[in-house]
Amino acid sequence: MDKQQNSPLQVVNQASEVAISFKLNLADGTLVEQTEEGETIRFTLGDGTFVPNLEQMLVGLELGTTAKLTLSPEAAFGLPDSQNIQTMSRADFPAEMELEEGYVIGFNTPTGEEVPGTIRELKAEEVVIDFNHPLAGATVIFEAKIEEIFS
Repeated sequence: MDKQQNSPLQVVNQASEVAISFKLNLADGTLVEQTEEGETIRFTLGDGTFVPNLEQMLVGLELGTTAKLTLSPEAAFGLPDSQNIQTMSRADFPAEMELEEGYVIGFNTPTGEEVPGTIRELKAEEVVIDFNHPLAGATVIFEAKIEEIFS
């Protein structure tokens, strides 16, 4: 009886374009983000869709493989930096804008990029904004399944 030869499965490389389903949780189990059932996210490794350490865990995985990785704050979104906390005048915000602690607002940088800032504190004349990544300081668990490999 002849054994059938199966073609080897595709493997993710450093520059692969892939489609994955994923789940991102905090260490305590709190769900941060996930793809919906039957949904994938398509991207090219290295394009900045995910932090480099999360993308790196996909390299070498075969089509259909699921990987789970726990990342320390330093390996994931970094540690909070006190220099990323800025105090702004309330006058810098449109009068009609609702300001509330915990709200995330998009701010335009001089280069035209938008960066998120979280309102940490509201004072009579000032607003304290935290420009650290919202997950800075958090240990995260990233689970991903390679659904498709395009290149």
